[in-house]
Amino acid sequence: MHSTARELPTTDIIRSMTSAVQDAKQQLRVQCLQARKALGEDFQCQASAATCSHIESWPLFQASETVLTYMPMRGEVDLRPLLERQPRKRWLLPRILPEGRMTFQPYDPQHLIRHPYGMLEPAPDLVPVPVENIQLALVPGLTFDRQGWRLGYGGGFFDRFLAGFAHGVSLGITYNALLLDHLPHHQHDIPVGYLATEEGVVKCGIEQSEYANDKAQENLS
Repeated sequence: MHSTARELPTTDIIRSMTSAVQDAKQQLRVQCLQARKALGEDFQCQASAATCSHIESWPLFQASETVLTYMPMRGEVDLRPLLERQPRKRWLLPRILPEGRMTFQPYDPQHLIRHPYGMLEPAPDLVPVPVENIQLALVPGLTFDRQGWRLGYGGGFFDRFLAGFAHGVSLGITYNALLLDHLPHHQHDIPVGYLATEEGVVKCGIEQSEYANDKAQENLS
């Protein structure tokens, strides 16, 4: 018998597949932005408070000294109460550079400026902290799926960050209503390891939040 080698995808097929993923992502962005807005400010405030409480009681958060977070915009989950209640942690914020990279500077409420995208970010005079120093990253997302795949706004800033963050723990942040079963993604995309919503903290691919806490305890022991 003669065996035939499996044909590799042609460049045109790869381009077509990439285009299809991009189109699907863009459609989802529009739908999820509408869904998030429909939640209303009151619910968003209540859900943000509940999410903060779940993160605060999570063993991996408690064990982390240097934590990357974000300043919310356009109805994102607001984690600012964590910064106020946990002042002993070394909080970092991302700063977006013109060439599409991010640097990470200490959080200082007196040294925040408004980025054109709408969120607050550190002033440029603050000294950047190496990404290797970050132990836990609280990663914003328009939506995530239960395997940890993320959909943002299309800039790719956190996608590039996650690709170089294999040493740390990543916790995706969204509302439970925007936690989907499956999201389209590219081969180069990197999923987060855990997810936090107003319902609790879960390990990606696992339904019960208790598992996330049990696993975290194992990592700390």
